[in-house]
Amino acid sequence: MHVVIMGCGRVGSTLARSLEDRHHTVAVIDSEPDAFRRLGPEFNGDKVTGIGFDQEVLEKAGIRRADAFAAVSSGDNSNIIAARVARETFGIDQVVARIYDPGRAEVYQRLGITTVATVKWTADQVLRRLLPAGAEPDFRDPSGTIRLDQVPVPEAWIGGRTIVFQQQSRSRIAWIDRLGEGMLPVRETVLQEGDLLHLVMREENAAHAYAVLERGPEQE
Repeated sequence: MHVVIMGCGRVGSTLARSLEDRHHTVAVIDSEPDAFRRLGPEFNGDKVTGIGFDQEVLEKAGIRRADAFAAVSSGDNSNIIAARVARETFGIDQVVARIYDPGRAEVYQRLGITTVATVKWTADQVLRRLLPAGAEPDFRDPSGTIRLDQVPVPEAWIGGRTIVFQQQSRSRIAWIDRLGEGMLPVRETVLQEGDLLHLVMREENAAHAYAVLERGPEQE
């Protein structure tokens, strides 16, 4: 796929190199030519100097053949304008905007523009590490209905089957981190000491799921 990135700061340059490492084509837009030095000599994509919401600049970056657009400059207003131009003028479906103001981020999320609220994300990461397990999920969908939690397997469930845990907890194990690698559980998978579970559940089932985690399996 071809991806256009507005902003060649730390986030934009890292994103550009990561996409290129995955064999995608990339064009990076920035108003400051010196910013492109962050891309390093190995970068093979296009470097376009200009304002990221200027349609002519976007054309030079290949927006008409782009599959995705990321606005990750340091300005909320510029990111939102560029994201809307990419989505509404050029019809790009996959659009992400970096927004520092979490309140504004939620508004644009409802308009269909995926937003990353930097301050909110950082605060949420700290919050999740301060509060007891289950108090705050790793991810909650915009509607607040579905959550994703990261939970070390409790001693009570070591040796228990994943299928039994899912049935009793009313949750789903999206994947398990085991010995430094991710694995997808199957019907015969047994939980082991040191497993880190990534659980998907409905918000209203969270209290029940954590009660089952603590209690251990019921005899069938």
